[in-house]
Amino acid sequence: MNDHSYGTSFARWRDGSSEAWHSYTHHPFVKGLSDGTLPRAAFLHYLIQDYVFLIHFARAWSLAVVKSETLEEMKVCAGTVDALVNHEMALHIKTCAAEGIDEASLFSAREEFENLAYTRYVMDAGLQGDFLDVMAALAPCCFGYGEIGLRLERFAVQDTPYDDWIQTYAGDEYQDVMRAVGTMIDGAVARRLGNDPTNSPRWSQLQNRFTTATRLEAAFWDMGLRGA
Repeated sequence: MNDHSYGTSFARWRDGSSEAWHSYTHHPFVKGLSDGTLPRAAFLHYLIQDYVFLIHFARAWSLAVVKSETLEEMKVCAGTVDALVNHEMALHIKTCAAEGIDEASLFSAREEFENLAYTRYVMDAGLQGDFLDVMAALAPCCFGYGEIGLRLERFAVQDTPYDDWIQTYAGDEYQDVMRAVGTMIDGAVARRLGNDPTNSPRWSQLQNRFTTATRLEAAFWDMGLRGA
């Protein structure tokens, strides 16, 4: 993937948390998706928890609409809410239904501690911080899944049982949304911090937001593996 496929701000945040980013995007859970060795029980446990996560994630993107300063920011954030609620969550519903788990069971699932920690961290960024705070907290999930999806599409074994998951995040629909989000974030950063944002006192705070959310992503994979 081109280092700037999702924008300059994301590339800088990723470079500023390289160790945490590698632990997240090359986690054993991800390797199991790629080569098909991930236990099905672990995948389903993750998928149920991720359904609950996406509910809170969509709420955080809705908060971003409130924090927006321009119509373009509002449009991209609202479009992301739509993509989460009406498209991405459909994969979870479809896969779990095939295993005898209905949507009502997904919605009422008990949240694991890692899920609670991550979703409340993102929600707090939206409630306590400004628009850039919530973007920095949301970015690792959005762009990380896009990056992982593209990599696994190229290198995953043929006929992996997790191909539907891979294609969801490698597909044009998801990638187009992520590129739009990346462009929007770059504009939001320039608008608020100027053309040299890394020299702003705010930059280290945003980097810390991004890095913490990235570490929470890796912990989410740990939680998924525990489901095996």
